[in-house]
Amino acid sequence: MELSQLKMVKAVARSGSIARAAEQLHCVPSNISNRLKQLESELGTSLFTRIGRGLQLSPSGEIFLGYSERILALVDEAKRALDSQAEPSGVLRLGSIESCAGGRLPPLLAEYHRRYPQVRVELQTGTWSQLFEELQQQRIDGALVAIDSLPAKLQQTVLYHEPLVLISSSACAPIRSASDLQGHHLFMWPPGCPYRRALENWLGKHGLNLPITGYASWGTIIGCVSVGAGVSLIPEGVLARYAQSATLNVQRFSDLLPVGNRFVWHQDVQRHRARDAFARLLQEQLGA
Repeated sequence: MELSQLKMVKAVARSGSIARAAEQLHCVPSNISNRLKQLESELGTSLFTRIGRGLQLSPSGEIFLGYSERILALVDEAKRALDSQAEPSGVLRLGSIESCAGGRLPPLLAEYHRRYPQVRVELQTGTWSQLFEELQQQRIDGALVAIDSLPAKLQQTVLYHEPLVLISSSACAPIRSASDLQGHHLFMWPPGCPYRRALENWLGKHGLNLPITGYASWGTIIGCVSVGAGVSLIPEGVLARYAQSATLNVQRFSDLLPVGNRFVWHQDVQRHRARDAFARLLQEQLGA
């Protein structure tokens, strides 16, 4: 089975005639007749029935035409993807940690859809380790993560460094130093989160080793803090998302270093027009 035979099936089905299909495909009718007979022999079924002087798809032919059109469309899409002058199209499968997905990503996705309407974006959120696994298995095309080092076979571009702020309930006394955290419950994401690691490192600088309760949701963490249950360290982007709905004290410390946010992809996928266009947009809007 060859692509040229699929094109012949499509042309004959649309024109209803081998002669007219031959004109469209710039070949002789006998070539189409012979190639279609070979294809029907290979498939073990007739694709056309003769109606008067014309041809009509058989029930098997109707099924086969649907697959033929899909295959030919995918071939065209593959050619466009490799054409340096073509607009990005197809599916872009993205992953993101929650802080990016809920904070900085929505306006970027809106701009991406405006620029590249032929791309269908699929987004999933997860922890950095889950997203790395998805990338390693090439189940997603790229991911927004906050991490210092990468596993093998992944490449990255640094986008921006996210400032971190300490939050507590407005009903509590302000946190003016690390030592003021003693006696407070600390809420962060579970172990492995780079923002949790930043808090642990900061506490370690000040000789503190305090227990931390892990919740895998910024909404839950900020909700607990806003009702006075404890304290948390969050990215500025997340604070902007919840600032109007939560009453919080916010403290910034010069020795709480920002965390680098990066766009990451698999190095074996050298060219992906939709992904590359998204990476350029990220660099343009968020580049360090």
